[in-house]
Amino acid sequence: MKAMRKLLPLLLSSVLSTTALAVEYPWPESDTRLIGDNPVHIVQPGEHMEQIAKQYNVGFLALLSANPGVDPYLPEPGTFVTVPQQLILPEVDYDGIVINLAELRLYYFDKAEKKLNIFPIGIGRIGRDTPVMKTKISQKRENPTWTPPLSLRKEYLEERNIVLPEVVPAGPENPLGTHALRLAYGSGSYLIHGTNKDFGIGLRVSAGCIRMRPDDIVWLFDKVSVGEKVRVINEPVKTAYEPDGTVYIEAHRPLSEDESEAGKRLLTKPDERTDDWLKTNHKNVSRYRAALAVQSGMPIQVGNTVAP
Repeated sequence: MKAMRKLLPLLLSSVLSTTALAVEYPWPESDTRLIGDNPVHIVQPGEHMEQIAKQYNVGFLALLSANPGVDPYLPEPGTFVTVPQQLILPEVDYDGIVINLAELRLYYFDKAEKKLNIFPIGIGRIGRDTPVMKTKISQKRENPTWTPPLSLRKEYLEERNIVLPEVVPAGPENPLGTHALRLAYGSGSYLIHGTNKDFGIGLRVSAGCIRMRPDDIVWLFDKVSVGEKVRVINEPVKTAYEPDGTVYIEAHRPLSEDESEAGKRLLTKPDERTDDWLKTNHKNVSRYRAALAVQSGMPIQVGNTVAP
């Protein structure tokens, strides 16, 4: 029965569609923040988790968090892998590009077509963090060149003994990939761009920019215009109070602030309002706190506002 319950998302018609380019959702209803379903993938011989993440266009860490105990490089054939495509929308205006650093996802709210597309991303590594910001796209560049900042060239030389050129021309060796969207924030040094590497999406790997898979950045590049709104947030815990009275929590691991926290288990403190509400309404507080500790990155039901 347990295996059958896991297979149900594959057998039932889904409320979202997975394509090679994006995970597309219908436009969010005004009274709900919970969207999507979690399909189940059965591991085939020779597959590893990065391949599965790319197949469903989810982040590598997101897939690992949703499937603790599964070997990322040698998963046993026949293993049921939950693909984290159900989620709680962040508390933002549904307009333009929204990036949630903590969940390593980019949301594109297409108001004209009334569709929502969600992509996994790579963000700035520790010490070169991607900043929280409200900004817009200031420039679109196809086949961009890359001019590494002096600070990055110095870092590569001192820490990796690698001499970066002053300018990297467009082409297969360019780490920006084939398309780039410049953000108006600060001096304009932050980009949403592609990559020439197969690995790193869904991880903290960049020098501060937002990195997307090659097909994903082409899709987004063609959709957006200069002036498109961009908001970058850092929201590791999201809560949804649904129309049927169900309360869900989606918890992600908070971002490490420095190297001393790298690889350590970072816990999120309970939100006082949610904690108090659960206690006042005699709900399962321990389930809420367990969801914060597990950090599966998937919505977990923690209560119901409808009295029994």
